Amino acid sequence: MALTGRSALISACGALFVGFVLPSWLGILTVQLALLIAILCDLALAAPVRKLHFTRTGDTTVRLTGEAHTHLTLTNPSRRTLRAQIRDAWPPSSFRPGSDIPASRHSVRIPAAERRRLTSTLHPTRRGDHHAVRVTVRSYGPLGLAARQGSHHVPWTLRVLPPFNSRKHLPAKLARLRELDGRTSILTRGEGTEFDSLHDYTPGDDTRSIDWRATARRQNLAVRTWRPERDRRILLVLETGRTSAGRVGDIPRLDASMDAALLLGALAARAGDRVDLLAYDRRVRASVQGRTARDLLPALTNALAPLESELVEADARGLAATIHRRTPRRSLIVLFTGLDAAPVEEALLPVLPSLTQRNELIVAAVADPRIEEMAAGRHTPQAVYAAAAAEQTRAARRRTADRLRHHGITVIDSTPARLAPDLADAYLTLKSSGRL
Repeated sequence: MALTGRSALISACGALFVGFVLPSWLGILTVQLALLIAILCDLALAAPVRKLHFTRTGDTTVRLTGEAHTHLTLTNPSRRTLRAQIRDAWPPSSFRPGSDIPASRHSVRIPAAERRRLTSTLHPTRRGDHHAVRVTVRSYGPLGLAARQGSHHVPWTLRVLPPFNSRKHLPAKLARLRELDGRTSILTRGEGTEFDSLHDYTPGDDTRSIDWRATARRQNLAVRTWRPERDRRILLVLETGRTSAGRVGDIPRLDASMDAALLLGALAARAGDRVDLLAYDRRVRASVQGRTARDLLPALTNALAPLESELVEADARGLAATIHRRTPRRSLIVLFTGLDAAPVEEALLPVLPSLTQRNELIVAAVADPRIEEMAAGRHTPQAVYAAAAAEQTRAARRRTADRLRHHGITVIDSTPARLAPDLADAYLTLKSSGRL
């Protein structure tokens, strides 16, 4: 039973009134007895809480920073009118910070044997699965002097997907892909290109592409055109060890890597390539295999949504062994990891020969834009020291990147805003040169 402020106010007024008429002790006792009777009657007339029926509907997925709506249908099966305050509790990260009264609290009045639908609006601030905690109901009597309170568990899960901010770059990358694909006048030829068609020779065509047998049959110079190969295999590998947990700006490095992986996956699927995903530190944390182009992007976002970094050192040898099992034929492996000297030199470099022997490898790392800002500072003595430290950090990353390039690896070291488009450009460059 919950007493309200109205009960205290009635008690105080009654005590003040009878204090002038009856002896003090008798007046107080009378008021308290009358108030107790009113509270008990009010409580008895309050609709029961345990008999209430709840069902849920609404959104099951939403992108980070988006808006989701969950609907709670409340049925009052009793013979009394339900006058209640209801709190549909969710984790704090389901709402914007600083919200005094989240949009999951409701005041309702439901007559007997009727129902109402209550809508809660969520604005998640973290990726992953958000689970409804409980529904708390405070049912008041007609006088509002007392209330019954109880909780119901009404399960619901809202999966918050990565925001995919790099989607804005996709149209430009697809336009370049169409050029490489022979849909415009720009055609490429390389080690990994496929024959497309013949056309009459025009000045400026590569003479190495002349098809002499076709020319003999047609009695005109015939030139072969080429298009990049399709159905290449691409494996996106996210290293989820401790280095991926570091924050760059206001997001973890892992989130920036996810954004770049989504853009590359969407682009490669449109190019006709087969894309798989692997997240690994000491064991497989997420995996996507064998999806069609239409199903790939939803599968990637769904697999990446609950993924979090683990505060452990990644097992490079275990990762290499897992990659070998996932790539039975030549593939493009895109490894999202850090460029810290110690993990790369002690763990990654020893397994590189086995990875690059039959595969093309790209290492994509997230650079901290704050380092660039510090390197440009010269206005105070403190800024000069900070600039020196930033230059030292940049030099160490360059040395690590150069060691990787020495093994024939393409290295992309970009800030979160540039990592996704830079990685997409590197993929298109490899495709145009026939290295896939």
